[in-house]
Amino acid sequence: MAKEARRAPINWRLWLRVGFWTLLLASTLMAARAVSRFAQSDPHFILDRDAGVSASSKDFTILGMQRASRARVLRVFEKDFGANIFDIPIDERRRKLLAVDWVERASVSRIWPNRLVVRIWERQPVAFVNLTPKGTGRQTARLALIDAYGVILDRPEKLDFSSPILSGVSETQSERERQQRVRHYSRLMEELGPLAKQISEVDVGQLDNLTVGMEIEGRAIELMLGNRNFKARLEDFLNHYAEIQKKSGAAASFDLRLDDRITSRE
Repeated sequence: MAKEARRAPINWRLWLRVGFWTLLLASTLMAARAVSRFAQSDPHFILDRDAGVSASSKDFTILGMQRASRARVLRVFEKDFGANIFDIPIDERRRKLLAVDWVERASVSRIWPNRLVVRIWERQPVAFVNLTPKGTGRQTARLALIDAYGVILDRPEKLDFSSPILSGVSETQSERERQQRVRHYSRLMEELGPLAKQISEVDVGQLDNLTVGMEIEGRAIELMLGNRNFKARLEDFLNHYAEIQKKSGAAASFDLRLDDRITSRE
């Protein structure tokens, strides 16, 4: 008769471990649910309904905002005042902030137990732009600002900024097209250095022929600089202006695109 096969011994240590971790997981889940129910129902986690009324409120703080509209920023969070702070969709609110004029980047943070901190990084203007809708008169022109990325910005009530007026830019152009024109403008101003302070207007309508406006001895002068050697061409014109004026008479427009000559235009 065959011997009866021996039964494998029960690994009590393994089963104790499984039971321990199962119990720990279950208790952790129960604790998490209890904390969640507490956080959802306890009034300590409610964002004050009047938190957005005062700019000095500790419950709702906006950092880094100087030129953006506070009213527009508050409008992004208007449904959140009086609501549980854990119900606020942070990522959605941050995306909506990016649609506010002057806002380049933003972050939104929950601070225990019921505070909301908004951090804003604003766009930096590089020039004024004179926006004239196509097919309309100059009386409808709107003076705005533009940043290095070609984003048009409405002028804030208070603005400590000066620059020439940039023309050749329109709202009908794509952001990429405007950015390209701003890049040429910035290259011109950087190359001119201190001479840039004498420039009152820059026309980037033709990228291969940047035109600048300036005032010399009370006269408004227009200078076509082409697309290179900006500083050398302008310095040459200014150094010989007295002689040029005698020869050109009442001419107010000059073509400097040829480095060996200056041509007046009526």
